[in-house]
Amino acid sequence: MVPDAAVNEYGAEQIQVLKDLEGVRERPAMYIGNTGPEGLHHLVYETVDNAIDEAMAGYCREIKVKIHLDQSITVEDDGRGIPVDLHPTEKLPAVEVVMTRLHAGGKFDSGAYKVSGGLHGVGVSVVNALSDILEVEIRREGQVYHQSFSRGKTHTPLVITGETKRRGTKVSFHPDPHIFPEIHFNYDLLAQRLRELSFLNGGVRILLEDELTGRKDEFLYEGGIVSFVNYLNRLKTPIHPDPIYLSGQRNGLQMDIAFQYNESYNEQIFSFANNINTREGGTHLSGFKAGLTGAINQYITVSDLPKIFKNHLQGEDVREGLTAIISVKLPHPQFEGQTKTKLGNSEVKGLVQNLVYEHLLAYLGENPQIARQILGKLVEAARAREAARRARDLVRKKGALGEMTLPGKLADCQERDPSRRELFIVEGDSAGGSAKQARDRRFQAILPLKGKIINVEKARFEKMLENQEIRTLISSLGSDLSQEEFDAEALRYHKVIIMTDADVDGAHIRTLLLTFFYRQLQTLIEGGYLYIAQPPLYRLTRGNDKTYLKDESEFKKYLIKRGVEKKRLCLASGPMLEGKDLSQSLDRAITYQEYLSRFEKRGLPRQVLKLMLEHGLVDKWQLRQVEQLEALAEALKDTGGWGVSLEQDEEHHAWVLNLYPQEGQAAPLRLDWELLGGSDFQALVKLDQDLSDFKNPPHRLEEKNRTWEITSLEDLVTVVLAEGQKGVTIQRFKGLGEMNPEQLWETTMDPETRTLLQVNVIDAATADQIFTILMGDKVEPRREFIQNNVLELNELDI
Repeated sequence: MVPDAAVNEYGAEQIQVLKDLEGVRERPAMYIGNTGPEGLHHLVYETVDNAIDEAMAGYCREIKVKIHLDQSITVEDDGRGIPVDLHPTEKLPAVEVVMTRLHAGGKFDSGAYKVSGGLHGVGVSVVNALSDILEVEIRREGQVYHQSFSRGKTHTPLVITGETKRRGTKVSFHPDPHIFPEIHFNYDLLAQRLRELSFLNGGVRILLEDELTGRKDEFLYEGGIVSFVNYLNRLKTPIHPDPIYLSGQRNGLQMDIAFQYNESYNEQIFSFANNINTREGGTHLSGFKAGLTGAINQYITVSDLPKIFKNHLQGEDVREGLTAIISVKLPHPQFEGQTKTKLGNSEVKGLVQNLVYEHLLAYLGENPQIARQILGKLVEAARAREAARRARDLVRKKGALGEMTLPGKLADCQERDPSRRELFIVEGDSAGGSAKQARDRRFQAILPLKGKIINVEKARFEKMLENQEIRTLISSLGSDLSQEEFDAEALRYHKVIIMTDADVDGAHIRTLLLTFFYRQLQTLIEGGYLYIAQPPLYRLTRGNDKTYLKDESEFKKYLIKRGVEKKRLCLASGPMLEGKDLSQSLDRAITYQEYLSRFEKRGLPRQVLKLMLEHGLVDKWQLRQVEQLEALAEALKDTGGWGVSLEQDEEHHAWVLNLYPQEGQAAPLRLDWELLGGSDFQALVKLDQDLSDFKNPPHRLEEKNRTWEITSLEDLVTVVLAEGQKGVTIQRFKGLGEMNPEQLWETTMDPETRTLLQVNVIDAATADQIFTILMGDKVEPRREFIQNNVLELNELDI
């Protein structure tokens, strides 16, 4: 139900301005955490949070997020639309204030939103400051408004483009490459966050689409966080049939908690405050843990249970195999911690603890059968904890968990400073021998593992410690294993590098090792100490010169650079290109072809795109010129046999050109405002303009006494790539086993030339899901995962 507008108005007077937009571009990490992948994705989260605020206030039911070909983002909602009237103090349209002033927004006015998301509370103005282009389109009170910005500054004034019966806000932005060294959005990461938001805001439909891959997802969960728990446990075997749901509101704090036990040995708890994933926990998580442990122990004390259940359980016992979601919503959250994802409101702990204690104790009393099922699991966990303690003590007495005794198979290094020491984990004595010969013994240690380590996903702690290879690994690392005792700073090596072959066995060993580190030594991953060696894909030999290339992209660039040597391209229009200019033109030509291919995957043929470009239809504003559209329509009829119709676009006072292709394709192709205004289409237009000299062939490619006639860009690329391969011996590596010690050093171990992949966990829920699928007991999810992803393995030699 939409709230009473008289009570919750949302206009310019609700927009509070706290500070001018200063310093964001100079110190972006202060506002988004960093300029790496986390900070890049935070731009999307901050924009989506505005739409979620509308949903939490009861005004928004659908949110669309789209990743465009050029890695720009569009977020659209059906909320009230950002206000456009003049701000009373700033004397600017409210939307311009929101976009160009830091901490300006309705979330700072208690009348506009009771609770609000947004991790740093900085609003979409930071997204604007860190984008080279940002456009906003607002549908509000029957009008459509448009305004554009660049790097935090107003680019065009607010204008009315048309009329509408809809409402909402659409924000499109492209992150500034001067701020972000790499701009690539991870679909799975965005999907996970949007799925979380859909669970936390039951009934809100969220749509995600990636134009590059064609992937689409719809997230709509009426069951809220109960559905969230069911989703997380879908690959596991629950102990009791339905999640336990606790809810209450006290002192302005809304608390919603759902949890369910499963047969695994791992706890999986996610806590949220105002929809923000509090990865570092906080007072709400502490309150939940205390309330859970207290309620279960109290139930054991007061209940008439058999003696077998009369154990005093510790916190780790009651959380084994637990999947839980804790969601709190409060007016003024205080975030702490290194990444500002820890809830610090002190009053929250007691409120959550009391709610969990009282409601869970009552639930267990009312459901004795479920209580016994849960207690059976927890008592077994307590016994296993005691067995693990005894096993750890026994192994520690033998010295295998400490630094006193190093395993004989470890070839250690001379350096004493852990920050300069590296440990390479390799498979088998054979690979270990090559690595020992290749290494720099001053700072590189080698640990060969014999066979495959135990799958810790299926084993309890004491069973894991019985595995010799696990004990060898623990001893080599130099730290104790238990989560409570593990001290990452006590590690003997600050670079732990997994170096296995790219075959089936190597992939399996690598997965077993990653499972071990993720489940048992996650702090090592969080500290940034774990890496995977990335041997090159190609070795190119030309005489005595050897070049190693890590992937297909580098391989193609190398061939182009060689292919244009001592050549010049004589264009039909007169100019001549050679050397660097010719290489850059070829790079643009390849990118141009890639864009055309991507549009084709979206259903827009390159024939249509080329006709649009030839007729000068390169900007959305030209959709208001009906004569130009009619000329293009005639060309499409004549050359492609398309059926064509014009449709009025009232929201933009423009036209839409609908194309009807061959029979059997019911939906028309739409050449509309969204397509021509999209940053990916504009990137194609820019490339087309840069390559304008290549139009009107034939051209001539010349080298001394040889000449090639070039009839198209595709023709030019093909000739140059073929020329680049001449005189070069190309070796495609399939694994480390193919390399001798000298090659192993040059390609994989030399800090000056190697490539290392740092292991991190940005998305814990997805990581848990992947390890459960690949290493868990259920076969069917693993088979389905392999079938769904087999096409992505076509470049791997496994």
